[in-house]
Amino acid sequence: MAFIEIKNLLKRYNKVVAVNHIDLEVQKGEMLTLLGPSGCGKTTTLRCIAGLEKPEEGDILINGKSMLSEGFVHPSQRGLGMVFQNYAVWPHMKVFNNVAYGLKLQKISKKSIQERTLEVLDLVGLKGLGDRYPSQLSGGQQQRVALARALVRNPEVLLLDEPLSNLDAKLREKMRFEIKSLVKRMGITSVYVTHDQAEAMVISDRIAVMDSGNIVQLGTAQEIYKKPANKFVADFIGTMNFMSGEIVQTPQDAPSVSGVVCVRTEFSEKVFCTTDGVTAATPGKKVFVSIRPEDVEIFTQPPQARENLFKGTIAHKAYLGNFLYFFVKVNGTTIQAQVPHGLPQEEGQEVHLFLDPQKCMILF
Repeated sequence: MAFIEIKNLLKRYNKVVAVNHIDLEVQKGEMLTLLGPSGCGKTTTLRCIAGLEKPEEGDILINGKSMLSEGFVHPSQRGLGMVFQNYAVWPHMKVFNNVAYGLKLQKISKKSIQERTLEVLDLVGLKGLGDRYPSQLSGGQQQRVALARALVRNPEVLLLDEPLSNLDAKLREKMRFEIKSLVKRMGITSVYVTHDQAEAMVISDRIAVMDSGNIVQLGTAQEIYKKPANKFVADFIGTMNFMSGEIVQTPQDAPSVSGVVCVRTEFSEKVFCTTDGVTAATPGKKVFVSIRPEDVEIFTQPPQARENLFKGTIAHKAYLGNFLYFFVKVNGTTIQAQVPHGLPQEEGQEVHLFLDPQKCMILF
């Protein structure tokens, strides 16, 4: 049985459906990320788990106990810790008191409060900073205070709502790994909300991609990146070339090209793509031929005859440290390619692109 179970959850704001009858399970000790653009329903889902929003329909179970169907369970009774986007630390309290506040409400002994608070401050890398005020800390340290306050009561579930969005890029990268390592060591079941796809891929055991209140794909980072469910997911996770077209031939129509679909695009009458995972691939259907820039191969001289080989011209180039990025024009269509150093780097130079049919996807 999953540690968190979301069943048929519906949340509206007036006539706007924020969460549309979703079902989701989070396993014990798992870090699951809700990923999507603003307004997709990810934060609303998190707030429903926390008890900060009351849904119109559905149920939420935490460790087998219903939070809704047997009477609404108050947030303080759900065994949760929550970290907010804006830190939400009290500026008039020193770090120690910020973290210890939740324990004081439990009316436990001063000695226990002292020991537990110092232990958690050490755990999040704030040892020796308990006597400082939040204003005397960096942004990263303030976020650690918020994290320590969420962890000090030994929660069964940790909820994190865009916790790194206020930090600079370098610090965000560092904190991703710190949070993931800390949560894993403590074995806490976690739900993490972000719009940052790189953050989600680094920190998550699984990712639930959301759009318009729906979960459109659920899987590991590798599954979602390698086999996106649709154009929305492919566009949101990483970079993708999308070339609109129309299916002109399926394996059933032409056994000689078994295993691939032939698509007519703006730049070519024939582009072959594998049919792996493709459903409803019928002649005449409008689709997108899709391939990641790192899967596009570039040659200065045409290799041996093969399908999906196209002549083009480098329109733009960009130096990105450990690789080059080319924008290649093929019969009026721009195709992006990520290539290693050592290949031609002159804009205007003619090249040959190979779009491996095994790496070309059909998306709708």
